[in-house]
Amino acid sequence: MRDFVSESAKRLEASPIRAILDRAAALRASGKDVIPFSAGEPDFPTPEPIKQAAMKAIADNYSHYASNRGLPALRKILSRMIETSTSVSYDPESEILITSSGAEALNNSLLTFINPGDEVIIPTPAFVSYKNLVKFAGGTFVDVPLRAENGFQLDADEIERHITPRTKMIVLNNPNNPSGAVYERAALEKVSELAVRHDLLVISDEMYSRLVYDDAEFISMAALPGMRERTIVISGFSKSYAMTGWRLGYIAADKALTGMILKVHQYSTTCSPTFIQQGLVDSLELPETEAAVKDMLSAFTRRREAIVKGLQAIDGITPVVPKGAFYVLVDVSATGLTGADFALKLLEEFSVATVPAIGLGDSCGDYIRISYAASDENIAEGLKRLEAFMKSLKKA
Repeated sequence: MRDFVSESAKRLEASPIRAILDRAAALRASGKDVIPFSAGEPDFPTPEPIKQAAMKAIADNYSHYASNRGLPALRKILSRMIETSTSVSYDPESEILITSSGAEALNNSLLTFINPGDEVIIPTPAFVSYKNLVKFAGGTFVDVPLRAENGFQLDADEIERHITPRTKMIVLNNPNNPSGAVYERAALEKVSELAVRHDLLVISDEMYSRLVYDDAEFISMAALPGMRERTIVISGFSKSYAMTGWRLGYIAADKALTGMILKVHQYSTTCSPTFIQQGLVDSLELPETEAAVKDMLSAFTRRREAIVKGLQAIDGITPVVPKGAFYVLVDVSATGLTGADFALKLLEEFSVATVPAIGLGDSCGDYIRISYAASDENIAEGLKRLEAFMKSLKKA
């Protein structure tokens, strides 16, 4: 039989995150009590007003096609929310597009603008999908490693050294998965100057924009001079609203960009589920919904403090303190193990699931990613097991 697999599909790599999640699920099925430090999703239920509104929308027969762009009422709400949080104004009619998840938004944006051979700069560590979607589109992934000693902040000088005549786009995730870095204004301004000078597009994945801590300030790349017309903002409801399984996201960008992305969206999902969109129309701006989001943020703030303090107290590992999202990268090189070996042994021997960071950047082989989107009890127990694991390595 001939090889039917497309060259695009062959360029994709299996997700190391999914591999860990699958193994953890198998251990749970066998009766193991696995601590979930690997999942990139809140452990909270979706806010009750959103659930009730979505169920009402089903009862009210919101079960037919919507506009390819999404329900106009939802786009108007998002336009107001974006302007309030970033000071950037988008026309809800032509510059906001509802997608079936942030993942679809990323996929469609890259497929729309990347040609075979185009170079796409991605500062790493970075979300595993970016590299693979660039390759799927036929582009060339250009890895720009960031430094742990700098809190994985953007380095405009390093980015500029990687710009060539074939560079077309920079992909940023702010706040960052997996490092938890929240990019500082000065660094973003320097990168924006590069984008303008070299005439580059920027995808700004802002899925975690509400999850920031301490004195960190979230700044949208689109809010900087000269960037609105060349920035594709991607966000959604999965992280801030605990709606990972609902699969709803959105794109905000200049109409010249969204108009082209719409063509790809039309032939991928047509439109996102209408009853979910209507449910958000009826609930997103309710004070009860906002109160639930703030409660989740308070819990993440508390959990972040607990996980960082606990990790810092364990000899032989070094966490990089996060300022946003709900992840922390941990350097395990002092153990003599790679991040992949460390994560596997920790899972198999002490039933703690973490993510080897090598899949999140070629220079991240010494790190694991820990998610603190876990209960206070699981965080306490996971830290206890991690400390016991470290002691067992010293005895070996």
